[in-house]
Amino acid sequence: MKKSKIVYSKYTSSDFGSFETLVYNDDVMRYISGSALTTPQARDKFDSILAINDQEELLGYFKVYNSDKEFLGDCKLERCKYDSRKLEIGYILKKSYWGQGYGTQICAAMLALAKKVSPEKDILGIIDPDNIASKKLLEKFGFESYFIGVEDNLPTEKLILKAHSSDR
Repeated sequence: MKKSKIVYSKYTSSDFGSFETLVYNDDVMRYISGSALTTPQARDKFDSILAINDQEELLGYFKVYNSDKEFLGDCKLERCKYDSRKLEIGYILKKSYWGQGYGTQICAAMLALAKKVSPEKDILGIIDPDNIASKKLLEKFGFESYFIGVEDNLPTEKLILKAHSSDR
């Protein structure tokens, strides 16, 4: 299967249906929330995404498509909730697109956006320590692990890419 280039744009209120296809899947959500979201949880999360998207023009949560206009998943670049001196990167792919290089494209796109928006800020990636694929992806871009523990009752590993890194 030939991989196509990604296209991303901010979620809007009409995108809840696409968002649902991600968050109702146990395999996709295993490393994010532990399991699929319920409809009320999905609606609450989506509403919070829209609120974040309204705060800044270039930062937020983005829906991701391939060049064939197939919905692949989503990604984010936002200011860290707990440390405004950092940005946070994140991504979720539908299971049918795992292992096809889309994560690499998404990560590269979000890092390019971070460099454009706030080149002086460190970038944080937060993953489940058991999510080896995400850890390898972040490490490929120069992220380094600095915390493994439990946060918000979920197993958590934090990786950081320093602003002065030559990879950015």
